[in-house]
Amino acid sequence: MDKRTILFVFLMAASFYIIQLIIPKPKQPDIVQTEQQVPEKKEDITPPTIKKKFSFDQFQEERFYVLENDFQMLVFSTKGGSIAEINLPFKSKNNKESIVNSIEIDKELKLISPKNASFPLHPYFVFEDGKINKKNSTTLSGYYPLIRRDLIGDEKEVNPKFYSLNIVSDYEEIENANFKMTDMGKDYITFEYADANRKISKTYQFAKEAPYTFDMTLSIEGDTKNLWLTTGVPEVEHTSGRSDPTLKIRTFRKQKSVVEKLKLPKDTTTISAVFPDWICNSNGFFGIIIDPLNELAPGYRTKYIAGTTLATRLTLIDAQYNLYPAAKYPGYEMFLPLRSIGKKTTFRVVAGPFAKDTLKAIDATYSNAITGYNPDYVDAKSIHGFFAFVSEPFAKLMFLVMQLFYKITHSWGFSIILLTLVLRLMLYPLNAWSIKSNLKMQKLAPQIEEIKKKWEKDPQRQKLEMMKIYRQKGANPLMGCFPIFIQLPFLIGMFDLLKTTFELRGVPFVPGWITSLTSPDVLFSWGYPIPLLGTDFHLLPIIVGITMYLQSKFMTKKPDKSKMTDQQKQQQMLTTIMPIAFTVLFYKMPSGLNLYFLFSMLFGVIQQIYTNKMMEKNKN
Repeated sequence: MDKRTILFVFLMAASFYIIQLIIPKPKQPDIVQTEQQVPEKKEDITPPTIKKKFSFDQFQEERFYVLENDFQMLVFSTKGGSIAEINLPFKSKNNKESIVNSIEIDKELKLISPKNASFPLHPYFVFEDGKINKKNSTTLSGYYPLIRRDLIGDEKEVNPKFYSLNIVSDYEEIENANFKMTDMGKDYITFEYADANRKISKTYQFAKEAPYTFDMTLSIEGDTKNLWLTTGVPEVEHTSGRSDPTLKIRTFRKQKSVVEKLKLPKDTTTISAVFPDWICNSNGFFGIIIDPLNELAPGYRTKYIAGTTLATRLTLIDAQYNLYPAAKYPGYEMFLPLRSIGKKTTFRVVAGPFAKDTLKAIDATYSNAITGYNPDYVDAKSIHGFFAFVSEPFAKLMFLVMQLFYKITHSWGFSIILLTLVLRLMLYPLNAWSIKSNLKMQKLAPQIEEIKKKWEKDPQRQKLEMMKIYRQKGANPLMGCFPIFIQLPFLIGMFDLLKTTFELRGVPFVPGWITSLTSPDVLFSWGYPIPLLGTDFHLLPIIVGITMYLQSKFMTKKPDKSKMTDQQKQQQMLTTIMPIAFTVLFYKMPSGLNLYFLFSMLFGVIQQIYTNKMMEKNKN
């Protein structure tokens, strides 16, 4: 590569990295709940109870009930008759229906905080053998917590107002109302509540036709003014030093469905003039879609939740070093209005992985060929990133190609490598053109240097003479940069693809080293965080840096040091700086992106050798 090409790549890469570091996320003053310790009492009733601490006057008992199938463990609370936990079982020999894989954080939490790696967190009720039984023991690991839940031992307990499918109000603490479980079976449960103002009934039931789906039938008799139904707050998915919470709504405009990505709120935002068909709250890989099957009043609400108010489980990792500060990971909640709700309204809830095939299967289940209705849940999935408006079409194209290769190889890692090869072949003419241009520029470097010295005091004449020699030799100094412009969208597209493609999450390529293509590779770890390195040693980006160094040495002719021009000296210096810069840039990037970049360079070297031979052959 010539100096301009190297400088351009370096600046683009550095800019892309710096943008991710410096662009601030919405911040709000942290709200700390006031909590009070309550002496633990012995349990003297049949159902299991948990004493929880909140900033209201009386402490009340909270009981938990569990419904579970191959796709979901739903943990219901008597507080609001809502859902305290949505836990997704990992794929295993005993559960081949699930598509959720464990990742490094699941293994770490199992070791450092077994209580917080237990599912469900508290003793609970379950229906088995025709009756409701009490369970005091929980399962260690084996699940992914879709929504934020209590952090045992850190006094960071979740207020029921953040539970999923709870009913909240601005004027009363109805979210803490004690519901009574009135009926329970293997795949359904009913809660009821009554006070002077209203009577509420909630019935939950697993969908028999679709995975990761259940229904809630809600009836409210009495006052429904200022009541809202909550989505809950998804757990944080951490990719390349960032999280990507996303809020979406589906509406109908001019008889067409439109799925809109919402701006993350800085406080509480209420929109009253829109009729949402469904709302979606996700973390990129997983999410919750609430679809009212009966007409609701117009409007929806979004809300910012400070990370210190509702902490993520990430804060438990290397907590002594504050590796994942709670304030850095706020949450977001969405609400549907319940005013003027009918006596019975059913809400379909999709709560699980945002995998394309899974969402399409759910869409197919609930589509109606006669009316043409399609819920379009697949549109809840999206490509995230600062440059998504550019990279999304490239990312979608690359994923289609990867899916094709996956059917052949049954390995997403090899699919990425084959995709890289395909892109290299597609861009071969441009790359070959660039290589030839670079070789010509290297040969012309001494003559260009002489022109610069000769016409040092006449810049205009200097440019004319340089253009003249470029024309005579058929060289173009800008040609080395042009292929970079073409390849850059694919590189960014691959980065954004890896951040949001569930199918690659937790998928290993080399067991014990590259355990997830959406996360950095980990060769070994240590306790104390080191600047830039953190607590893990990532080998793959170092291999990328070494390969880049060797490639640049191979592609650049070694000049006589005594006859080196200033341009050649600068280029030699950049040849050393660039690999270091890219190693730092890619150090915490997903291993899939490192694989893509590594094999792109290796295929580039092969292309360089072939092009050089062809040029020598043409000379002869």
